[in-house]
Amino acid sequence: MELRLCNPFRHIIPLPSNYSNQITSSSRARSLSVRSSHLDPNESRKLVLEVKEKLEKDHQSLPVGKNGRDDEDFILWFLKDRKFSVQESVEKLHKAIKWRQEFGVSELSQDSVKSIAETGKAYVHDFLDVNGRPVLVVDAAKHFPAVHDPAENEKLCVFLIEKALSALPEGREEILGIFDLRGFGTENSDLKFITFLFDVFYYYYPKRLGQVLFVDAPFIFKPIWQLAKPLLKSYASVVRFCSVETVRKEYFTEATLPAKFRD
Repeated sequence: MELRLCNPFRHIIPLPSNYSNQITSSSRARSLSVRSSHLDPNESRKLVLEVKEKLEKDHQSLPVGKNGRDDEDFILWFLKDRKFSVQESVEKLHKAIKWRQEFGVSELSQDSVKSIAETGKAYVHDFLDVNGRPVLVVDAAKHFPAVHDPAENEKLCVFLIEKALSALPEGREEILGIFDLRGFGTENSDLKFITFLFDVFYYYYPKRLGQVLFVDAPFIFKPIWQLAKPLLKSYASVVRFCSVETVRKEYFTEATLPAKFRD
């Protein structure tokens, strides 16, 4: 079943000069930082429990349960994102869980976003792409920031991200985003929403957005991209400008291609 989604629009950090000194000091704090994305399961488990204990001790007000401070799978994902730094993971998890609570992510439902979804500005596609990723399709020409409530746009966006992630097959970790820019005009531009969208992925759904396709971008989109690109942080590197034909040939089979890209 297709749900009509949110609109398209609502750090490799340079090493410091004293990096070698930081390496020495970090070795003395190995229990707080293990700089490797591949750890022995027992070591990973120890770090998960350490983060869990710190969250319970320092942030007792955070909710528990799925995507809460005691969700070990959730904790492990953030540990991987933070290269197994316990302190950085605790800080990012605290921010993410608090945001989920304040935003009301668990309360979002198809009914709660029904009105804005009916604009047809975006949806979760029925089929995976050829790489086994759930697909978010955004129709930029149907986004009108002067008309649509920004708060409702954000709710729809987050609901669809959650919906796409819930469709991840076993062993898959990322989703594909497709922005159909055919028919895009100045009335559809929304730098604030683009920033919101990529901030949500960066801070609250790290490493979940595998690639973003900007399809048939018109000339009018180029200055908007130049403004938006620095705001996208590391996600700017996953953006690919391409044609409808590329979408057809490289990302879907004839049977799984979204209907809007068949013409």
